[in-house]
Formats: sequence, C-alpha cells, structure tokens
Amino acid sequence: MSQYQNLFTTVQAVGPLHHGVPLPHGNSPRTGDEPAAFYWLGKLGNAQIGPIYLGGLGIASLMFGILAINIMGMNMLASVNYDPIQFVRQLFWLSLEPPGPDHGLGLAPLNQGGWWQIAGLFLTISVMLWWVRTYRRARVLGMGTHVAWAFAAAIWLFLVLGLIRPVLMGSWSEAVPFGIFPHLDWTAAFSLRYGNLFYNPFHALSIAFLYGATLLFAMHGATILAVSRFGGEREIEQIVDRGTASERAALFWRWTMGFNATMESIHRWAWWFAVLCPLVGGIGILLTGTVVDNWYLWAIKHGVAPPYPDVFPAVMDPALAPGAK
Repeated sequence: MSQYQNLFTTVQAVGPLHHGVPLPHGNSPRTGDEPAAFYWLGKLGNAQIGPIYLGGLGIASLMFGILAINIMGMNMLASVNYDPIQFVRQLFWLSLEPPGPDHGLGLAPLNQGGWWQIAGLFLTISVMLWWVRTYRRARVLGMGTHVAWAFAAAIWLFLVLGLIRPVLMGSWSEAVPFGIFPHLDWTAAFSLRYGNLFYNPFHALSIAFLYGATLLFAMHGATILAVSRFGGEREIEQIVDRGTASERAALFWRWTMGFNATMESIHRWAWWFAVLCPLVGGIGILLTGTVVDNWYLWAIKHGVAPPYPDVFPAVMDPALAPGAK
C-alpha cells in the first residue's frame, strides 16, 4: 500500500464522463456538449473538464468584469506611453489611482480618477452578479449556500475598502488603487497613517483567523492523505458509517492534541475560521479613521500596549500635526 503515501494520488479511477444532474425548467443549457478528461489534471483533482454553466447572470458578470479589467489595463498601458515591453516589465508596479481629495465623493474627470470610478463600478457589478449566480446555482442543485456566504465574507472586505469606508470618510481618495504593488503600498501607508494596524484588535483577530484557517486546512488535508489507504477520502461515507480511516484519524488527534474534530465538524471549523478572517478584518478597516484615528494611542489608552519610556520623544497624534487635514 506504499503507493498511497505520496502527496498526489498515484492511481486514477477513470469512469464515464458525467454531464451533471438535469437542470430544472427555465435554466440555460450548459456550455460544451462533450466534457473531456485530462490525465495530468487528474494528478491534482478530478480529471474531467466541462460542461460549464454560465447562464444570464454568469455572462453578464463576465461582461462587466472584462470591461473593468480592460479599463484598468488600458490606463496602465497609457501610463507607459503604450509601450508593450514597458507594460510587461512594470506591470506589478502600474496602477489606476482613485480621485484626489479635492473631488470628495463627486464624479472626477476621467484622467483624474474618473476611470477608477467607472472601473470600480463595473467591477462591483461583476462581483455582485457572480455572487447571485453562486447562490442560485447552489439552490438549483439542492446544495447548501455555504459557498455563497463564504464568498460574501470576501465581498464585505472588498466593499469596505473601495466603497463603504470612502463614503463614510467623505472622499474617494480613501479607496484602494487598482494595481498589484500599489495596493500593497496603500496598505503600508494606511497602517503608518493610523498609528500601526498591529494595535487594531480586529486586525489581530483577522490574522489569527487567517493563520488558524491555514493550519486547520493543512491539518485536515494531511489527515485525509494519511488515512487515504483506508478510504479516508470518502468522507461522506465516513460521516454516516464510521470506518477504520475515521477511527484512526480521531485516535491520532486525541493522542496528539487531546481532542478531535469529526469528518464533518472539521469543515465547519475551517469554514468559520476562513470566513471570520475577512469579516473581522473589514470591521477593523471600517473603524480606522472613522472611530479611531491612531491605533497606537488607542492601545496605550486602553492598556493594550505600554507607552514608550520617557527617554524617547513624546508620540504626537499625526492628525493634530500642522498641515494635517
């Protein structure tokens, strides 16, 4: 049985290609009449590709998403004088910036943030349409809506960063730019501006749930691989009819950790940890600048962090500095 000790499954069980369960009346047909199987894809998961269901919501979401990405891409291309070589070379550093503070929440000229507003509108519409599609597909297939609500947690953070907090702050300039490194630079500058997000308790919770979800998924994946020689990958069967794989996995964790999750409850643990990461993170971002102006001074006031010794210069709230808005 040593072949089952590898990271990737070495045996592929290939059966007849499946077109999926029948769709109720009123659904669009699936795209792609004949699904296909790919051997190398089967090394990582199910080898079958297709058929794909898009429907009206999926097509509309893709259209708005493509429009948004094209607007971002064309603005980034224009910023390097339409030089394709420089576009590829500098892609990670290129950005589409939001309007400046002088525009407030109004419509900005296209080259002063207007393109960012249009791209953001199209991207938001695309994401929301895809969420509705995700929810409705689960309902049509008789599934629970756990995937849709997990997606909604990520959308919450997306909306806080680009819509809800800028509106509460009264300026689109508070939003995140579109770009890879520029949005990371925005995050670093945001933390410095508000006294270090490390002192934000909701940021701390978000990181705890991020690392916790990573650890739980790694533990679960490792456990299932470890008992796959006993049929552990057939988790549904193990839930309703506990077999030797489930027994051994439970015994291992009781020995090493003191208690064990079940074949079902581990997924609930991991789901909640993953979902709470963007939920509490969004709360922390939403409070920054609207309720708390400096997280370090807040932490000192509430006994979360000790003040610096008197040998160092006094820490002044940047919001009270000369020239601060």
